[in-house]
Amino acid sequence: MNMTHYMQLLAENQPWNLMIFMAIPIVLAETLAITELYILFTRKFHGFVWGLNRFAGAAVGIYFIGVIGYLLLTAVIPITKAGEWRTVIDMVAVGSYLIGGLPLIWIALQELGFVNKKLNQEGKLKIHAICVALFLVFGHIAMISGMLDPGLLGYQGTAHSVDAPMPASHAH
Repeated sequence: MNMTHYMQLLAENQPWNLMIFMAIPIVLAETLAITELYILFTRKFHGFVWGLNRFAGAAVGIYFIGVIGYLLLTAVIPITKAGEWRTVIDMVAVGSYLIGGLPLIWIALQELGFVNKKLNQEGKLKIHAICVALFLVFGHIAMISGMLDPGLLGYQGTAHSVDAPMPASHAH
């Protein structure tokens, strides 16, 4: 079976790529989502959960700035220049993963006081909730499309096993 570049990235350099590109951002984003629900229900804009929410929001957004920059330079641009996308399935998987980080970056910008300065706590909470929802939608699109075989849409490349290295120009 052929792999998308998204799945190949996660499968290579075990366990590091899986930790860097999936585990760390997902743990931070899930912490953000769970604490977000608590705050939405309790309206407690103080205390440990509030602080954890603010920390997770800032940390995951800053983290994604690095991830997006790294993947654009080492994967997206080289793959695009070489014309090596493995059908639209591959582009949707990688693109959705990168787009999913943008709402988390917005949350970090809000937590650090760069945007939404004039909103009250309720308004900021709404922005948080919308951004978390957008991340979840794009993240799930990335995961589902990333697991598809690009051969479904005609990709005829050689099957990439978990042990097959990416070409040197796409190493992550």
